[in-house]
Amino acid sequence: MSSPAIAWIDGAVLAVHLFSAVLFIGGSFFMWLVIDPVSRRLGFDEAARTRLVGRIAGGFGRLSTALLVILIATGLYNASWYLPSWTDPWATLPGRLLVVKAVLVAVLVALVYVHGLYFGRRISRLAREGQVDALRDLRRKSRVVAYANLGLMLAILGFAVSLQMVA
Repeated sequence: MSSPAIAWIDGAVLAVHLFSAVLFIGGSFFMWLVIDPVSRRLGFDEAARTRLVGRIAGGFGRLSTALLVILIATGLYNASWYLPSWTDPWATLPGRLLVVKAVLVAVLVALVYVHGLYFGRRISRLAREGQVDALRDLRRKSRVVAYANLGLMLAILGFAVSLQMVA
């Protein structure tokens, strides 16, 4: 049994982790389920729409970076609850779930940065240059990565719930 001070710290770290996850996942879904469709209905040309969404995405991207750092740090702290030993995470079902969740998080982080750095910069450049056809084509490809990110977020959330159910 842990001391009340440790229990309080555990609870605070978990609260920060959950709040950060809500902001990161909720903000990502908001971008793709609200901002993107609404921006299409505003009647702007493709270049102007891209600049608007790019500004919003840039602001959310800065927040996302901070949230990912917080999520990884608090997630590592919280992982100690599920692992009887850091040397053999495969020894228990919670340990195995945690390893899979960690791999999914690593893939998500990589895709988030590929999406932002590769697609985001090129989309912005094409919008500035007024290359509308190339812009539409790149946006289609970008959406595939964005939807993969959203799917990964849901999978990670599912593993988090599974960890709570088996621990």
